[in-house]
Amino acid sequence: MRALFSSSSSPSLFSLPARNPLLFLLLLRRIPSPSTPPPPPPLPPLPTPLLARSLHALAPPPSAPPPSRILQSDPNPGPASEVDNGDDGDDPMDEFLSRFVWAIRGKLADAFPGLPRETLDGMLLVICQKVVARLDGGSPASADGDSPLDLSEDLWRTIWEVSNSVHEAMRRDRVRAELKQYLHCDEVKEMCRFAADVGIRGPFLRELRFKWARGKLDEVEFYRGLDRMREQGQKREQEGGEEKGAPPMVTALPQRKGKIKYKIYGLDLSDPKWAEVAEKVAEAEKHFVPEEPQPIEGKCKKVEEKILALNAKRDDPAPLLAEWAEHLGPKRVDWLALLDRIKERNLNLYFKIAELLLDEESFETAIRDYSKLIDLHSKADRLEDAERILQKMTEKGIDPDILTSITLVHMYSKAGNLDRAKEAFERLRKEGFQPDLKLYNSMIMAYVKSGLPKQGEMLMREMEVKDIKPTKELYMELLRAFAARGQVDGAQRIMNTMQFSGIQPTLESFTLLIEAYGQAGDPDQARGHFDQMVKSGHKPDDRCTASMITAYAKKNLLDKALDLLLTLEKDRFKPGVLTNTVLADWLGRLQLVEEAEQLVKQIKETGEEAPFEIHIGLCDMYARAKQEEKLRKSMKILEGRKQMLKADQFERVISGLLAGGFVQDAKRMHGLMQARGFAPSESVRVALMAAQSIPRPRPASRKRG
Repeated sequence: MRALFSSSSSPSLFSLPARNPLLFLLLLRRIPSPSTPPPPPPLPPLPTPLLARSLHALAPPPSAPPPSRILQSDPNPGPASEVDNGDDGDDPMDEFLSRFVWAIRGKLADAFPGLPRETLDGMLLVICQKVVARLDGGSPASADGDSPLDLSEDLWRTIWEVSNSVHEAMRRDRVRAELKQYLHCDEVKEMCRFAADVGIRGPFLRELRFKWARGKLDEVEFYRGLDRMREQGQKREQEGGEEKGAPPMVTALPQRKGKIKYKIYGLDLSDPKWAEVAEKVAEAEKHFVPEEPQPIEGKCKKVEEKILALNAKRDDPAPLLAEWAEHLGPKRVDWLALLDRIKERNLNLYFKIAELLLDEESFETAIRDYSKLIDLHSKADRLEDAERILQKMTEKGIDPDILTSITLVHMYSKAGNLDRAKEAFERLRKEGFQPDLKLYNSMIMAYVKSGLPKQGEMLMREMEVKDIKPTKELYMELLRAFAARGQVDGAQRIMNTMQFSGIQPTLESFTLLIEAYGQAGDPDQARGHFDQMVKSGHKPDDRCTASMITAYAKKNLLDKALDLLLTLEKDRFKPGVLTNTVLADWLGRLQLVEEAEQLVKQIKETGEEAPFEIHIGLCDMYARAKQEEKLRKSMKILEGRKQMLKADQFERVISGLLAGGFVQDAKRMHGLMQARGFAPSESVRVALMAAQSIPRPRPASRKRG
């Protein structure tokens, strides 16, 4: 490019006015006076050529920086430090001029669309000569010495705008090219691998990669700036630009002497012990930083598809698991990933394979695998499977830890196994674990299901001592357990404790308390709580009224029961299914067959199914009334639902059959009772023996009404 601007090309330039003088009169003007025109704005410095060492593959900064990167107070550069100014140094200038010519040619073509190409080339030659003279550091007078022509201010302004845009484009291209190299440097790749290991993916990882590459480039630019400052200082000294005796001006960072000390919040992190700490942290991270499972491809993927298609009940997954392990060579993270995929498809198959993997060496079985599998079995109500896993765990010499014991307490409490739940609960206490609300709740429910609400109440008092507030649901479960057994003292204590805790009595709590007094045979106390409930603003429902009628039925106080019903009818209360069931059973005991049948008819008219208990009362009533045809219908219903009968209900039916003379039917019901595992009471056993030893004549069937 510079050859184009040599003096040999001047004749062609000076022949241009002869060919087209009007064009030069428009574009160029004569210098009117010897005065020098104002200098144009300075052009940004072109990028200097790189040093002999390659900055693109810059290694991390050394511990002791070389003295060549800084300027001492008395610099003495040697000949080796001089920058080579050979032919390679013209490459940036050539690129700049080629870009500049291409850019300014378009502007000239737009300004003078009718000019021929030769004229444009001549104009470009004049402009480039002026620009080169300025870039070489010459004064405006020296730049104008070769030609008596000068450019106008508007043209100079356009030239500098184009020059700046060309320089900016060259800078962007250089940064882009260098950035591509740093994107693939070892340091950036290492950071990207670490980011991928911790779970960073997609656009975020790409953004971080560009950010790290840019940081590496900034580091290189910093050292380039130091080198440029050093070269400028050496050049000034060689030219003798600095005044003698003037103190040298330091234009770079001073050389650091000694070790760097880093103190953060009073800790001296430059101590060698922190290097050991960093190594220990790196070793510890290997244990809790999740590893990435291996990709499943080829034959291994086909085997996995066969595993997922297995039937958990009839197929054995062991051969396919061995084949899968042979192809992949899995670690623990690979087995866990396989289990997750199986769990999403088939839960039963997951249970089977997870149990097989407990004996797999590469799975690296830990106690948490046992406890997790036991917990999943307990939540799925698979008690036998959970106990089998627990047995395997103990056979291998692994004692249940705290988490496993907590799981066992919840599991056995849900299953109603009080002894095993107590064993796990006491193990937790021996290990010093403080039970929380959920653990106390499970243990209290185990006592309630086993019919021991008193022990459950003791645990609740222990909770209160430890400032663990029981929930309303827990109070209600204890109250329900006391009420079902007629333990009025316990029910009343729970009721009072609820009120002291700020829990206001509800309709259900009053109903349970009335049931407790009814079971205990104290209708007066039950009526007192019934009236208190009404005063509290609770309107009695069908269940509460039935509980109150049951309390009166225990003492056969029919007049008080009828008085209660009449009082409630004034408040527009209509007896429901439960109340009519209790009344029908009561009237059946009194042998008021027609009245009892009328109540049963009212229950059927409501469209609801009659409760099972009403058939027990009807069977007893028809047996004592010796109505065999209706008795057979009731007996058929009871025998079809024999699994629902309790011990006291069996005895009532047997007693009614014996009282009516249906001895064979009574013996058959006695056999069903023994088959259910219930032992008859002494009175029923004696009555059966007496009926067999003294046979009675079979009663003739008769209808009433």
